[in-house]
Amino acid sequence: MSLKALIFDFDGTILDTETPEFTVWQELYKRYNQELDPADWGKGIGTWGAFDPWQDLEQKVGTALPREILELEHRTEVLKRIAASDLLPGTKALMLESKAAGLKLAIASSSSFDWVSDWTAKHGILEYFDALATRYEVEHVKPDPALFLLALQKLQLEPAEAIILEDSPNGCKAALAAGVTCIAIPNNVTKNLEFPKGVHKIATLAGVSLQQIAEKM
Repeated sequence: MSLKALIFDFDGTILDTETPEFTVWQELYKRYNQELDPADWGKGIGTWGAFDPWQDLEQKVGTALPREILELEHRTEVLKRIAASDLLPGTKALMLESKAAGLKLAIASSSSFDWVSDWTAKHGILEYFDALATRYEVEHVKPDPALFLLALQKLQLEPAEAIILEDSPNGCKAALAAGVTCIAIPNNVTKNLEFPKGVHKIATLAGVSLQQIAEKM
């Protein structure tokens, strides 16, 4: 069966929102003379509720933190750094090549619709996508396959007709559970995490053609 669509994860795959989030958290931990374990942080990448850094930090410090003040400061700094970031290398070129070849494109993200649509609009790529599948449209987010199955439903395609592009183990587990070929492009935060077997890993999309992607099917 021929390739008819690419389904992208968003955070860490199209736009690296994860490095700013992680580094700002690291800075907060260091302010309290603590260390944020990358392995613990990795449990929460691509999903929701798997790791609570506030609870973790408070347990390590041994006291409650002024969360309301710190959350505002934290969020402001994270958004500032994300706004200064560009799309990850090769993503836009692959989207353009795919559209020119007549493929459909979708995003399946554990983040909210507003988050995904706002950032893709700011980078001028929202119009490239035929469908978005986001957090509040499903009962369970990744590693559950529901988001990817919803994206396939919106595209009116079968699992064998698509390839999923992901950056996190949770996302890759969801892709495999949906029965879709999955390519992992780990970023600076996820590159040292353990990915499931059956995933095709590449270092970057920079210089990668649609033909090279299709050959992974």
